Amino acid sequence: MEELDLETWEPRTKLGRMVKDGEITSLSEIFKRGRRPREVEIVDTLVPDLEEEILNVNLVQRMHRSGRRLSFRVTAAVGNRDGVIGIAHTSGGEVAPSIRKAIEVAKLQVREIRRGCGSWECGCGRPHSIPFEVTGQKGSVRITLKPAPRGLGIAASEIPQTILRLAGIEDVWTTSKGQTRTTINFGLATFDALKKTSEMAIRDRYRDQITTGEVGGEVD
Repeated sequence: MEELDLETWEPRTKLGRMVKDGEITSLSEIFKRGRRPREVEIVDTLVPDLEEEILNVNLVQRMHRSGRRLSFRVTAAVGNRDGVIGIAHTSGGEVAPSIRKAIEVAKLQVREIRRGCGSWECGCGRPHSIPFEVTGQKGSVRITLKPAPRGLGIAASEIPQTILRLAGIEDVWTTSKGQTRTTINFGLATFDALKKTSEMAIRDRYRDQITTGEVGGEVD
């Protein structure tokens, strides 16, 4: 994929200008503000070590009054193997542009996930697994991720295994149900589960602040 030229990047959003000016230096700062990156260059600047993986390329046919039309559906994932992951799918008439577009959209969908050592069999305290059990769903596909002891590896099929590795997960148990042969839904269900590691942590923290009377202003 052709690399974006960050030197000549002219931000189109206020958030982009803040990133280029050095006022924002991490994705965490963006998410704490309740914002989302709307320019690919923002992600490339803040997470320059993102790896890209094409999960699937499908040829899709549909009938039109003018005849049969073909398009390519691409599912892509990006991650830095250190808690940042994004997944997206797009369609187009040519393979190369469709792949490029899928990767760019995946970058705009990046999330920071929470890692930990949630397995009672381990207790090493290192962020090699997930902190607690989470379940994600997309369409008919449902996947559950469970903390695993260090050294187990990723007990999952190919699609979730690729996504979990890009996210920086080294050890995890997984169980899945539904039409798991559907790459798009399987990938998005895994992404949904990973996002909940962060979302649940934020909700728990907010609940604790309410209990102790420490809530005041924006929850970060």
